[in-house]
Amino acid sequence: MILPAEKELRAALARFAQTRIDHEVCPTGFTSRALEDATYTLCVMTGSRTAEQALLTADTLLEQYTHRTSDSREDEALAA
Repeated sequence: MILPAEKELRAALARFAQTRIDHEVCPTGFTSRALEDATYTLCVMTGSRTAEQALLTADTLLEQYTHRTSDSREDEALAA
């Protein structure tokens, strides 16, 4: 699996969350299609088959991004 950029993953998660809320509040054909599209995108980005798996994988990836960022900041501080 090619790892998605952190910014793109966060954007896909935000889009998924918003479309899920929109569909729960006022379900229409449009919100249903938007949710399916957002779910598909998130699944492809994370290499998952379901929304639940995609969300778990996204959480793991974001945790890795956070650790990577904090590690690089520590390296910069040591270099200074």
